[in-house]
Amino acid sequence: MTNNRFLSLLGFAHKSRNLVTGEDTCIINIKKGAVKLLFLAGDASDNTKDRFLHLCKSKNIPVRVIEDRDTLSSAIGKVNRTVFGVTDRKFAEEMLKALDV
Repeated sequence: MTNNRFLSLLGFAHKSRNLVTGEDTCIINIKKGAVKLLFLAGDASDNTKDRFLHLCKSKNIPVRVIEDRDTLSSAIGKVNRTVFGVTDRKFAEEMLKALDV
C-alpha cells in the first residue's frame, strides 16, 4: 500500500513539471535519458509492463509497480494514467525513500 508521503511527492513532482505521464511521453523521455525513476500501475496490461521493464532495464532506470492506475492518477489530478516517469533525481530519491519506509 502506498503512503501519503509518496503520493504527495508525486503530486509535487507533477506540479513542478518533474513528472511525465503516459506511455508515449515516457518512452520518448526514457530514450532521451530524462527519466530517473519509473512507476507502473499494477493494473497496466502485461504488454505495457513488459515493454517498460525491458526498456528501463536496458537504460538502468529503477522501476516500481504501484497499486493501480486510480491511486496514481488521482495523486496528480488526472484520470487513467498507467506510466509515470520522474525526471528529477532528487524527487526520485525522495520517492524511493518514501516507498521503502
